[in-house]
Amino acid sequence: MARMSQLHVRAEPGSVAPVVLLPGDPDRATLIAETFFAAPRRYNDYRHLFGYTGTYKGMPVSVQATGMGCPSLAIVTEEIIRLGATTLVRVGTCGAIAADVAPGDLVIASASVANEGTSRQYLGTAPHSAVADFALTCALDQAAGQGTRRVHTGLVQTDDAFYATTKEDVSNMAARGVLAVEMEASALFTLGAMRGVRTGCALVASNNVGDASFLDSAALHGAILDMVGASLDALVEFTATGEPSSAPRDYGGGQA
Repeated sequence: MARMSQLHVRAEPGSVAPVVLLPGDPDRATLIAETFFAAPRRYNDYRHLFGYTGTYKGMPVSVQATGMGCPSLAIVTEEIIRLGATTLVRVGTCGAIAADVAPGDLVIASASVANEGTSRQYLGTAPHSAVADFALTCALDQAAGQGTRRVHTGLVQTDDAFYATTKEDVSNMAARGVLAVEMEASALFTLGAMRGVRTGCALVASNNVGDASFLDSAALHGAILDMVGASLDALVEFTATGEPSSAPRDYGGGQA
């Protein structure tokens, strides 16, 4: 019987680049590869965890779907690290919590409140702060700030239950400095620290939590492309220098 490379990301050795974007949605992985990569090739389709490798401005880069939530992300992250990934950036969507974060804005997560069970299973009762790589976060912030969208950089919260956060929760979360809520970042940051790889997270706010209306599909599509383009530009600069192109933006207490 042939031995599989990994159980879920069934990629051949060498097929995953050191730099990897991590969207949750498999179709978004395909969109990113087809829109931004030169000569993309798909290395995994098992369980529809689509993964592609190509180049962007000469930088080898992969995009790998993670599925929804921390358990799925943790499986994929563990396996692509074993396949050679060393710099991983989640690119996804979030619900806005802070009053000045509006749908269509970009959110760069510097850390995440780990309101989820996956990190607890890894860590047990040990206290831990789920923090992104600082230099990579600065690079993402700097690149996002070159565009036309409002950018907010700071704390997010990672939840397990998509429908559990209610409008009544928003004020308490905002009072603790939470900009937005999403479903994967804290596990990614925790695994980055445990496995010795660099992790970051860039998000598009798709709605205000508690508001039944969302960005329409065309507006969300445009915002996602802007966010992914900024993330890739940041990674080109970061992998060339290991640092952002200049000092972090002055965004006034974590937001702009």
